[in-house]
Amino acid sequence: MSKAISKEYTIDKIRNIAVIGHGGSGKTTLTESLMFVAGAATRIGRVEDGSTISDYHADEIERKISINAAVLHADWQGTKINILDTPGYSDFTGEVLSSLHVADLAVVMLKAVEGVEVGTEIVWNYTKSLHVPALLVVNKLDNENAEFDHAVATAKDRFGHDAVIVQFPVNQGLPFDTIVDVLKMKLLKFNREGSGKFTESDIPTDLKEKSEQLHEELIEKIAETDEALMNKFFEDGTLKDADLENGFRFALLNRKIFPIYCIAASLGIGTSPLMSFITTYGPSPKDRGKVKATNPNDKKEIDVEPDGAKEPSFFVFKTVSEEHVGELSYFRVYSGSITAGLDLVNQSNGKSERLGQLFVMNGKERSEITKLVAGDIGAAVKLKDTHTNNTLSSRAFPVLYTPINFPDPVIRMAIHSRSKGDEDRMANGLHSLHEEDPTFVITVDGQLSQTVIAGQGELHLLIVTKRLKLKYGVEVDLTEPKIPYKEAIRAAAPDVEYKHKKQTGGRGQYGHVHIKIEPRPRGAGFEFEDALVGGVVPGRFVPAVEKGVIETMLRGVLAGYEVVDVKVTIFDGSYHAVDSDEHSFKIAGAMAFRKGIMEAKPVLLEPINIIEVIVPDEYMGDVMGDLSGRRGKIQGMEAEGHFQKIKASVPMSEIHKYSTILRSMTQGRGVYKTRFSHYDEMPREAAEKVIAASEKAKVEEE
Repeated sequence: MSKAISKEYTIDKIRNIAVIGHGGSGKTTLTESLMFVAGAATRIGRVEDGSTISDYHADEIERKISINAAVLHADWQGTKINILDTPGYSDFTGEVLSSLHVADLAVVMLKAVEGVEVGTEIVWNYTKSLHVPALLVVNKLDNENAEFDHAVATAKDRFGHDAVIVQFPVNQGLPFDTIVDVLKMKLLKFNREGSGKFTESDIPTDLKEKSEQLHEELIEKIAETDEALMNKFFEDGTLKDADLENGFRFALLNRKIFPIYCIAASLGIGTSPLMSFITTYGPSPKDRGKVKATNPNDKKEIDVEPDGAKEPSFFVFKTVSEEHVGELSYFRVYSGSITAGLDLVNQSNGKSERLGQLFVMNGKERSEITKLVAGDIGAAVKLKDTHTNNTLSSRAFPVLYTPINFPDPVIRMAIHSRSKGDEDRMANGLHSLHEEDPTFVITVDGQLSQTVIAGQGELHLLIVTKRLKLKYGVEVDLTEPKIPYKEAIRAAAPDVEYKHKKQTGGRGQYGHVHIKIEPRPRGAGFEFEDALVGGVVPGRFVPAVEKGVIETMLRGVLAGYEVVDVKVTIFDGSYHAVDSDEHSFKIAGAMAFRKGIMEAKPVLLEPINIIEVIVPDEYMGDVMGDLSGRRGKIQGMEAEGHFQKIKASVPMSEIHKYSTILRSMTQGRGVYKTRFSHYDEMPREAAEKVIAASEKAKVEEE
């Protein structure tokens, strides 16, 4: 079980790190090792037996993968390290983004056998776009096939020559326990029982030349990042310790250097030097400097100083609903200090919030704390109107921090409650789950009578529905969503006449119209024009005609899908002084429109998505062939190192469950993102199938 720290830290004694990387690279195991070696946990938990501090949810234990980012903290040599352990599976990429949003340093994990993988590439690009300093850790050096040089070569190839070796393994493979640290120029020999303890000695003769060469390369790389240091380096041929430390910190902070470290996380090898490096060279919130924000009142940009003496403000980067606790809002303090009982304003929605208990977290373990200063990370319970991406600050300091830019969903499924009467509970549960995870999106399509959930992959949606059952007692089924096709016309119908006449004894019904139907440009919408002259149809009946047209448009004519981009003009007709009424003209308008659409060369339009697939080179041909087979049009390709980015436009109907297809086609090494682009006319053969299915469904309903 984890042991929490209750003491207060000044801003320069705080480090916020996000552990990121491809699935299975050992992020959670490293986190366990960091916690144990720092004395914040009494043992190293194992992912395999579900005993880790980070992966405490039932679905994480069952699947043996991280699904949620976990927040932990440990003290190392008087410095507090807040650790964000993130998932590696692409379905949970939102957790990585929210963690990097509040981190000051990314610890990027590489496997000693594979090196840089597709998932590594994706999270690395996140660090670039968010300008988060990063260090690289080659893990699993105790693996039988470990190849440190290969992992380093892939890192240099993908991330450039600013990736620089700080440590290299002496005996990688099954007996691994010894590292050379070329910054300290010492040999570190570790015991293998997980404590992180090691003995330090001089580098043996046979490793001296390699170590000195790498030491020179490291010093030179640090000197290159600053002109004053470069001059000192040329004058003295080296750098003094103080210059080296300051130069290294500056270079790391400004992403001018990416140090490469060695570990075997499951054995605690390399963990303690890694923590010492993070506390000595890793940026504190103070080092990261001012944070750009916006004044919500005048929308002007402001710089916020990370200063504990200023007005308080914090940003909520994650929301979790815990049993017996309620909603936990995880936040990072950006200015001032936060205490329980403080009255703040949620600047994102203007609502007031009073802070109740404040906690620091170690996985699910909460420890109450009285105060959190600028730069620190904590959690608050039961905030009434506060969600992920909200900023809270004092009334005297209106500020909005940049929200997390979550990715668009890549998969859609229709969701139905199994039991009648569960619809409201399902809707409430889905809403709460969206508040927890903004990458999970719900849309209610009244037109197609379906609720559609969307997320980052099949597993993502499976986890959501499982939580819906566990937390809210609602059992659901997921089905392939109906595609929101549209109907349109290619030609005009210049004169469509319809006369509605009914005589049933007593007052009859009479409505008679002549309308013209014309196609409008794609996306132009609907237009109705009254071109009647001479009172042939009284003006009071015209809105009824338009209403009949609109209702029929929404119901569809060809296959039951909404008709779009048409202009309807009423230009003639007649009426009966007694039998005409609004209802009669509404029917006349509706029937004339139905008739006219069928005369105007109707077509089905289908939604087209833009898809971007990133795959290793060797799968490019297979993926392109598969996309073409899905009626996709390849729009371009570009190389990204050993990966290819393929961009294509593909009909939405053809990419249902594409994440699973791509995963099996590329052995889990391909990733993609997709977004709606536009509507396009459907090929006749495909349209005929949709029309036939619609007619069959209509017959079955009857």
